[in-house]
This record gives sequence, C-alpha cells and structure tokens, in this order.
Amino acid sequence: MGFRRHGPFQAGDQVQLTDPKNKRHTVTLKEDGVFHTHKGGIPHSELIGQPEGSVVRSSGGTQYLAFRHLLQDYTLSMPRGAAVIYPKDSAQIVAMADIFPGARVVEAGVGSGALTCFLLRAVGGEGSVTSYERRADFAEIATKNVEKFYGGPMDQWRLVVGDFVEALDESDVDRIILDMLAPWECVDAAAKALTPGGVICCYVATTTQLSRTVETLREHGSFTEPHAWETLVRDWHVEGLAVRPDHRMVGHTGFLVTARRMADGVTPPPRRRRPAKGAHGEEPGSSTR
Repeated sequence: MGFRRHGPFQAGDQVQLTDPKNKRHTVTLKEDGVFHTHKGGIPHSELIGQPEGSVVRSSGGTQYLAFRHLLQDYTLSMPRGAAVIYPKDSAQIVAMADIFPGARVVEAGVGSGALTCFLLRAVGGEGSVTSYERRADFAEIATKNVEKFYGGPMDQWRLVVGDFVEALDESDVDRIILDMLAPWECVDAAAKALTPGGVICCYVATTTQLSRTVETLREHGSFTEPHAWETLVRDWHVEGLAVRPDHRMVGHTGFLVTARRMADGVTPPPRRRRPAKGAHGEEPGSSTR
C-alpha cells in the first residue's frame, strides 16, 4: 500500500467531524452507517462522495466540519499500548535528526506507532524504516495503528519483535532513533550500525536519563558532542484586539539528544568549555590531585 489519498470521501475512510465547540469525533465511513451524538444522527451516506472541508448537519441541527485526519490528529487519538511521542517531539525528531526522503532509519521502541507514522512519511517511497520492539503486544498495536493510517501494510516498514542490541542486523544506517528507558545501553550497537555522518537521536523523559545518555555518548568516543533540548508549545487566543496566550500549554513531554557518528578510528577533539566545578561529583573547591 502507498501513502494516503485525497479526493472525495469513500466508504472505509476515517473522517474527523468537528462541532462548533471544537470537539472532535473520528468516524469510519460505512455505506449504511450512522454517526450518533446527543445532538442527533448523521448518516454516513451524507459524507460519502463529499469533498474534504464539507459541512454536514445532524438531525438535531448541529453543523459538523468534515476532514480526513491530519497525522498530528491521528497520533493523538490512536489506540495506545505505550504512551505516544507527541507531534511536537515527532516534528523535532524529523527536523533535527534530519530524516530525509530515501533515508534508512532504525527506531528502537515502537510504542504505539506514532513516531513510526511520521518517519515513514519523511523517508518516502524510496527510504525504509525498521522498528525494534521488545513487547509483542505493543508491536501488534503499532502495526494496526500504522496500517490503519496508511490504508494497509507499508513495503517501506519492517517491524522486528526483539531486543534492539541482540536483534539489530543492519549496517550503514543513516539515522537511529532510540525511545526507551535506557538508551545508553544501546549506544555501542547504534555506533556499529550507523554510517559515518549518521545521526543518533534519543528521546528520554527524565533529567537523570538525559544526563546518563549524554555522558555515555561523550565517553563512547565515536560521536560528536551531544546536543540536548526540549520544546514547549503555547497556543495563543486571537479574537479581535483580545490577543493573549492560552491558559494551558503543552509543556514538558520529553528531552531529545542528538549526536553524529564520527569516521571509524577518529575521535572528536576535546571540548574547549570546561565543566563547572562539582558537575561530575567533585565538591566545589576540592583538589583533584
């Protein structure tokens, strides 16, 4: 199967209906189906054959805006085994890890398949994504979610149930994404699989995980200085002259770390910025001699 189609709605399509209060509902269209709400029903036949961006009215008189899901909407509403990587972090991974059309990408920790959907779109038809997942139940959920969004199996995707370090069987990989509790345990295997110039990207939830991941990458000797960051997203309310930040925002979801694979036998030059006293456990002012 290929990537998602455009054009009029057809039976089998997933449609997102949005009411005047911006509440969203996902409907899978059937020839004889009816979408029921407390504001009345909407026969699916009124949607089938209509273009995206149409407005339908329930039997109770409420208008609903009809579109196919955007990928960001789909990943937030998909059935979950593990927690999903939020769209803001998936977008950062695609951009900052430089996922490009035709890339060979490996991810470890498929979760519910949210990031996988973004990666498959980014590598396109000429690239490939291989996902490693320890838990068979998570792998099953991810498979259903990915195939549901893209309309069937993807030739560009291979899912391996097993431990990343033990099961990894690829080399000359362009990008490796690690979404797991202990990515530092996988750094050596990732270094062996990555092509020189390739990018490793780790997604972690806590500061202790962040610290250990960065220090492991530094100590390994095969990677450039790691870059660590997080993103915060704040919507704005815009109504005439009433322009202000929304009261709620998507704050911390996780930290991201990237580094690039050095050429074989080459180590990065030493950092010129000295760490602060006490950064590595020494008491400030104590002698290291």
